[in-house]
Amino acid sequence: MEVFTRWRTWDEARDALSGGEIDVDGLARAADAARRWHGDQLRPTGAPYVEHLLEALEVLVGGPGVTDLDILSAALLHDVVEDTSATLADVEAEFGPVVTELVDWVTKPPSAGSGRQAKRSAKAAYLRRLGEAPREAVLVKLADRASNVQTLDRMPPDFQRRYYAETLTYIVPLAESEPWFKDWYASWRRHFAHLM
Repeated sequence: MEVFTRWRTWDEARDALSGGEIDVDGLARAADAARRWHGDQLRPTGAPYVEHLLEALEVLVGGPGVTDLDILSAALLHDVVEDTSATLADVEAEFGPVVTELVDWVTKPPSAGSGRQAKRSAKAAYLRRLGEAPREAVLVKLADRASNVQTLDRMPPDFQRRYYAETLTYIVPLAESEPWFKDWYASWRRHFAHLM
C-alpha cells in the first residue's frame, strides 16, 4: 500500500509541484488560506493539521494525477468550514463558486443532537449523500479519506475498527469508478484486513 506522507510543509509540496502542469501560484493561495484558517490546529495524532491537507493534495497529484486547480484547492481547503471559523461565504469570496461547491460537498453538517448516536447518524447521512456528489467532490473525499486511513494503525483500536468499517461501507464504493483509487483502497483493505 502506497503511503503519502512526503509533503510536511507547503514549501516541500511547492518544490515537488514546480515545473509541471499545475498552477502552483494559484495553489499557493489555497495553501496560505488553509494555513491561516487552521492556524495551530493539531490532528488527533498530534501532527500539525496542515500535514493532513498536504497529504490529501499529495494523494491526488501522486495517485490519479489530478492537475485541476479547483479540485486541488478544494483538497487543501476541504476542512476549513467544518473545523475552523471559516464559512462557505469566506471560501467563495477568495476562491469562487466552483471550489466552494466542492468544499460544501465534503463538509459534514453539524448534527441535530449532541449524543453519540445523533452524531453517528448525521455522519452516516452525510457519507451516503456523497454518492450524489459530482466526480470532482468525490475525488476530494477519496483523497481526504486516503490520508486519514493510510496510517490508521496510529489510532486507538476501537477507533480503528469503527473507521475501517465506515470506510468499507461508504468510501470504498465511491472509489469503484476511479481506477487508481479503486486499486489503492483494495490494497489498503488488504493491509488492514485484521480489523474485520
